[in-house]
Amino acid sequence: MKQLLSGNEAIARGAWEAGVQYASAYPGTPSTEILENFARYPGIRAEWAANEKVALDNAIGASFGGARTIAVMKHVGVNVAADSLMSVSYTGVFGGLVLVSADDAGAFSSQNEQDNRNYARFGKFPCFDPADSEEARQYVGVALDLSEQFRTPVMLRTTTRLSHSKSAVEVSPPTERAFEPLPPFKREKEVTRVIIPAVARKRHPEIEERLRQIAEWAETAPVNRIEWGDKRLGIVTVGIAYQYVREIFEGFSILKLGMSYPLPMKMLRDFAEQVEQLIVVEELDPFVEDQLKAAGIAVAHGKDIFPMCGELTLAKVRAGAVKAGLPVAPIPPAVPPIDEVAIPARPPALCPGCPHRAFFYNLSRQKRKVMIAGDIGCYSMGVLPPFQAMDMLISMGASIGMAHGFKQAGGQEKAVATIGDSTFFHSGMAPLASAVYNRSNITVAILDNRITAMTGQQENPGTGKTLQGQETQEVDITAVVEAMGVKYVKEVDAWDVEAVGKTLKEATAFEDGPAVMVVKGACVFIPEYKPLPRLEVIADQCIACGLCFKVGCPAILKSEEVFEKTGKPKAVIDPLLCTGCTVCAQVCPTDAIVPMESDYMAGR
Repeated sequence: MKQLLSGNEAIARGAWEAGVQYASAYPGTPSTEILENFARYPGIRAEWAANEKVALDNAIGASFGGARTIAVMKHVGVNVAADSLMSVSYTGVFGGLVLVSADDAGAFSSQNEQDNRNYARFGKFPCFDPADSEEARQYVGVALDLSEQFRTPVMLRTTTRLSHSKSAVEVSPPTERAFEPLPPFKREKEVTRVIIPAVARKRHPEIEERLRQIAEWAETAPVNRIEWGDKRLGIVTVGIAYQYVREIFEGFSILKLGMSYPLPMKMLRDFAEQVEQLIVVEELDPFVEDQLKAAGIAVAHGKDIFPMCGELTLAKVRAGAVKAGLPVAPIPPAVPPIDEVAIPARPPALCPGCPHRAFFYNLSRQKRKVMIAGDIGCYSMGVLPPFQAMDMLISMGASIGMAHGFKQAGGQEKAVATIGDSTFFHSGMAPLASAVYNRSNITVAILDNRITAMTGQQENPGTGKTLQGQETQEVDITAVVEAMGVKYVKEVDAWDVEAVGKTLKEATAFEDGPAVMVVKGACVFIPEYKPLPRLEVIADQCIACGLCFKVGCPAILKSEEVFEKTGKPKAVIDPLLCTGCTVCAQVCPTDAIVPMESDYMAGR
């Protein structure tokens, strides 16, 4: 039967159907739902890892033991895993190993839009690019088969559009399957699973030969196919871009690449010789285009007419084709032109009830005295109004290292690093250890909202629960920090504005090594969060001072009523958004913000 599945759901399904026994990942949009869906299937183990390198290392260990396995991450996560990825390409694998890289063309939720096909060429392993959910399901099995046939890791590259859009997938109901232990570990006479220099030198020519053989396999692989049509124009395309090509260049000849590396050069050369004009349509880098040109294959158009930056769309591909005078299919008459719709701006903000609000309110009041290094997570919103309390932000875990480097290089201001609980486990402990070792006078604020929030509330080592719902040992962040030798460590209630401010001042004044404050409070979207009575503004007591607006809560709005003396609008609270966190009430100088009587009486 057919089912509508997103690309992420289809990859999870394909992994289970192909016999994947173990999967590991670090959550990151647009890849997160793959493991969340895979974890529901019977007879498997699925885990959140502390970071992407750990996830890949876990998968490598499973593969070396003989299991089929996948490691899943977003595109920038591959940067974290790259050390192990480059080495496992040299050692080779035993059980099939697929690395799923979810690229974010358009940078919808990422700090860049890198094209991870380049990793395949750099690391000398194959890369598959599905064009819809059905291919995403199928390609997992094809990639695992190829992985085992050539003993190579394989990348399966998706993009945001494929990850989250849905299309028809052929499925049957999952059958029961028991988790089977691996057979006894088989040691080899000649050790190949260790990447010492002597092994690496021997393996390099073998890897080059492996790549040549995989390129031969690609020539006849069903994932690469030609759809012959009018030969006046031939289009080479890969991944999700195929969907735009077949609509805009309907009736012309298309070579669809399901495998972007290594390329089937003989197939491509034969195709190019039979069409009058050859163009390449691909998202982000001219990855295929450059390889064709390097091989002496004439490409009439590619990135000269199709954008290098951002996600491709039907409109962008059509505009590029029209600009170059290429023949395009007319816009279907049944689809009326869409008028421009004025959509109100909705800038990102911390959610109502967010436990990070009191901290950033206090930090914003200190920002002229301190340099603030930020990190990747919900608290990245601290860079935006009304807080504007972030001076540096690069990558996960970088905040502590940047603050340390700033001070050690002679920075005159106090330095504060902000980092979340999941990010602390991901890549924050090593830079903190370095700061302790080098006696760095920095303040580290660990914003512990008890979950990995920005990617949709996934568990982490500090939550006491695994991906598959098992109770487990909760790693205590405060105890870890104390064990690392930090002399100033203090936990503080995330919603206590005064206590957060006092602790922040104490921590920044501490000068005997790094000071750590753990700001603890549950994310509003998890069961541990306990809503309080909603709040309302007593209009007669509001003096329109604007302090409540400075806490940056979307529930606090400007009223139509103004304060006579200043003409400024008073505040009003949207009861549909308010969670009763009380941060605004704590900063109000006239006690004009109080619990709604109906909620208070109902015991909310």
